[in-house]
Amino acid sequence: MRAALCLDDRNGLSFNHRRLSRDRAQQEDLLTLAGAAPLWVRPCSAALFSWAGDHVQIAEELPAAPGVLTFWEDRLPPAEQVEELILYRWNRPYPADVHFDWDLSPFTLADRREFPGTSHETMTREIYRRKGI
Repeated sequence: MRAALCLDDRNGLSFNHRRLSRDRAQQEDLLTLAGAAPLWVRPCSAALFSWAGDHVQIAEELPAAPGVLTFWEDRLPPAEQVEELILYRWNRPYPADVHFDWDLSPFTLADRREFPGTSHETMTREIYRRKGI
């Protein structure tokens, strides 16, 4: 699976069962990465992508098949099933009670780019690929 997450400066993912922030440019970038394939999201994220139509699939349990792009806001994906990790960094701190605490040594940084967000001056996207895949 390809798993995407949005993190603050302290690797925070969510606070009190809610996302830390939102940004339309991040959503558009993620859909661009999906290409013609669907983006899979949990019900808590469905409203973020309501403008994207059928390109977004909603499921309580996200598929873990190879190559499937999933977006996680309220929990971490199962690490052992992630072949590609896409981290969007808000580049500012937020209060958070769920944090991304993975050891990234099984992954290699394949791409890093900064882009202007719609609600954040600069966002950073990092793509990590599992070594040996």
